[in-house]
Amino acid sequence: MQPIPLAERMRPNQLDEVVGQKHLIGKGSVLRNAIESGNIMSMIFWGPPGVGKTTMANIIAHTLKRPFFGLSAVNSGVKEIREVIEKTNAHDLFASRVRPILFIDEIHRFNKSQQDALLGVVEKGTVTLIGATTENPSFEVNAALLSRCQVYVLQHLQREDLELLLNQAFERDAWLQSKHVTIKENEALLRLSGGDARKLLNVLEIVVSGMEQQNLHEITNEVVENIVQQKMALYDKSGEQHYDIISAFIKSMRGSDPNAAVYYLARMLEGGEDPLFIARRMLILASEDIGMANPTALVMANNVYSAVHAIGMPEARIILSHGAIYLATSPKSNSAYMAIEEAMQTVRETGDAPVPLPLRNAPTRLMKDLNYGKDYQYAHSYENNFVDLEFLPATLSGKMFYQPGNNNREKEVADNLRKLWKEKYGY
Repeated sequence: MQPIPLAERMRPNQLDEVVGQKHLIGKGSVLRNAIESGNIMSMIFWGPPGVGKTTMANIIAHTLKRPFFGLSAVNSGVKEIREVIEKTNAHDLFASRVRPILFIDEIHRFNKSQQDALLGVVEKGTVTLIGATTENPSFEVNAALLSRCQVYVLQHLQREDLELLLNQAFERDAWLQSKHVTIKENEALLRLSGGDARKLLNVLEIVVSGMEQQNLHEITNEVVENIVQQKMALYDKSGEQHYDIISAFIKSMRGSDPNAAVYYLARMLEGGEDPLFIARRMLILASEDIGMANPTALVMANNVYSAVHAIGMPEARIILSHGAIYLATSPKSNSAYMAIEEAMQTVRETGDAPVPLPLRNAPTRLMKDLNYGKDYQYAHSYENNFVDLEFLPATLSGKMFYQPGNNNREKEVADNLRKLWKEKYGY
């Protein structure tokens, strides 16, 4: 392999060379117009790995001829932030009306004090901040900093984007051309990429190098799978198998296998994965896959998240293991997930069905005259705190969204609902 990775050699230098993200940088798009006018504000790129966040930050700096300073939140802190800010001041860049660009990769990993250190220079306009994150910035970037930034959402690359990248690599890269390799089948390459351009090109480079050693010249799915299995890393904290391993972790807990769950947890922790990223996924699983079968699972997962946040590594590994084993061995039900999916689909299909008059709020005299709230019966005034009212819109009367799962906890729930609602619902 070449000293400079193929993915780096293929990194675009101009907006028109970027594959995908046309909703942001296509002709006439908001971000492109801002770049071409030179009038950009601080921004955050939110999207999965390998879709162009770092590339676009570099291109913006190059296009606007701005000095570019980069930091990674993985190995930088307040000290490094201040050092970069001092460098921009030392160059007297602001005096010449050239605002440097400060790019911070994985900005979601900065804690509050680290993010606060950026506030002053962003607010004053000393630098233009471009942050990159794979996590929802609404949760991971503090409100004060987020309010000073425009958030742009980047999307997974589609099949046609990935195929274009493969074609460009063979057309433009001298090292690839020298190997005289052709692609007969590309499904394995595309599948292993997971929509990640960097991962696609890294896998391609690994495969072509392996083929050279085996004197092979045609890329097939079998060749790709054999070489990748032999040569790819256990887990790459930069994101190479980020989604593959977390997927296996979640599916192991969903499948009630605590041994596999702890194994994949160890893979991620050994690879340097953010413990809070793992804890957030456990929170989702607690409702999506356990839900009503064991409502305490959500409390447990939330406590795991809080404890990991408070303690940090390496001790957080014990808490994550505790939580993973608890979730894996818990009874399972996806009834809460299925209920909201069915309800949202019904809303999309039926639109805004009118709320029954007894349930409507009546803060004004006119609303009361229109019978808003009339005949509403307060449940706590009746036996067993229940009254047989129609709560759904008339057009949806009797529609069941919640179907209790086949577990001890929800069997009790179903029995109670059956007693309350008699024949109205099919419990």
